[in-house]
Amino acid sequence: MISVKEMRALEINSSALGVSTLLLMENAGRSVKDEIVKRFNVKDKVAYVYVGHGGKGGDGLVAARHLADEGAKVTVILLGENKHEDAILNLNVIEEMDYSITLVEIKDMDELKPISADILIDAMLGTGFSGKPREPFRSAIKAFNNSKGFKVSIDVPSGINADTGEAYEDEYVKPDLVVTFHDIKPGLLKYNFNTVVTKIGIPVEAEIYVGPGDLIVNARSRPYYSKKGDSGRVLVIGGSYTFSGAPTLAALGALRAGADLVYVASPEDTARIIAGYSPDLITIKLRGKNISPDNFEELKLWIDRADVVVIGPGMGLAEETIEASKLIVNYLKEKNKLAVIDADALKAISGFDLYENAVITPHAGEFKIFFGEEPDKNIRDRISQVITYAKKCKCTVLLKGYVDIISDGKRFKLNKTGNPGMTVGGSGDTLTGITATLMAQKIEPFIAAYLGVFINSLAGTLAYNRLGAHLTPTDIINEIPNVINNPLDSFKRKLYKRVLS
Repeated sequence: MISVKEMRALEINSSALGVSTLLLMENAGRSVKDEIVKRFNVKDKVAYVYVGHGGKGGDGLVAARHLADEGAKVTVILLGENKHEDAILNLNVIEEMDYSITLVEIKDMDELKPISADILIDAMLGTGFSGKPREPFRSAIKAFNNSKGFKVSIDVPSGINADTGEAYEDEYVKPDLVVTFHDIKPGLLKYNFNTVVTKIGIPVEAEIYVGPGDLIVNARSRPYYSKKGDSGRVLVIGGSYTFSGAPTLAALGALRAGADLVYVASPEDTARIIAGYSPDLITIKLRGKNISPDNFEELKLWIDRADVVVIGPGMGLAEETIEASKLIVNYLKEKNKLAVIDADALKAISGFDLYENAVITPHAGEFKIFFGEEPDKNIRDRISQVITYAKKCKCTVLLKGYVDIISDGKRFKLNKTGNPGMTVGGSGDTLTGITATLMAQKIEPFIAAYLGVFINSLAGTLAYNRLGAHLTPTDIINEIPNVINNPLDSFKRKLYKRVLS
């Protein structure tokens, strides 16, 4: 099954890979014709195509053109202006086909009456529809259902919510055949329609690899009436007597990704250094040179206030810090707290059973420490390995590498938007911060993890295009807004490529 949102992401990803939505529309409309031709000799048959707004209307126009080419007597009934770019191009073609196709533009509801034909095609309301049909579609649906002929719905019958199957009373098309694209839509399962699934040329890679479509359909908008904290409170627990940069980078990554408030809890001297890096960060000064069990009670108060907790960047592996990491992670698990566990904290809790609201972000060495096994060199075996271990630890695993692999034990995604410059120290810390912000904005952990690595890697590649292998983590941070604000444009500007073999 595939939801409306997932299908939209695939179409955008497909376009970004070079398979245009215009080509997908062509394939969709032709597949409708093909399914009809399987059932009828359409030569000299009378066909009516009811065309609405959006992409579904465009699919209907393509189907009309191909039916006319097969010798059918085609009439296209236009139900208002279509502003979809690809549909307009196909309408321009239909307007020039005045010998083989009759074009009727409905301007009055009284014109919508039941007809008798051999074939009727429903290209009215698409997968974006929900609620109660408005005019002229309400009258058109009624006329369509009361007409005589073999009735075909494109993708989903008009008037039905593609995700839920909900329909307002009896105001939806009742077809003899549904031709749906790429995969079954969940709403169709509520009905006993004769449904055929056809492929329309979307590359497998558009689904497997994270792309700009995934970010576009999942990104959270910020309403005008938002108040402080609505876009997330992130707590970063990290830093030590030796390391101050890692938690700072994680926190700055979280801020640039759109978190409202970011707190950094570090040992007191380290926290003062971090505060000096940026006035944007709120520091919590913990007693001692390293994070220790003595800090646990104070940290619990801050953990409870945060939407998401990042733990690990720059914590070090002092004995007292390892014990603190175990205490904190157990508390996070007890609270089922959204968390990103990385770096030294991940090493400290190797072998732990985690929980579904946790994301871990190991590189190959940390993966071996945590799971006791090196990542396989064969990429397909490595994917299976990550899926298996994600299921075992009951969390989302983001294995960083030349191709990043993300799995929650049931699903997986790959990312290859990075570049060789991403080996610079600190790029993983920016990733944890971005991922934490997405989780704080109510994006589920698995999706937040694959969007986080996509944003971080693509931001790094934009910086790499400018600087080559001389980029720093702060260069990555500076590019984060460009990726989030313009994911499709940023993806098209990506120059560095690699091939999965």
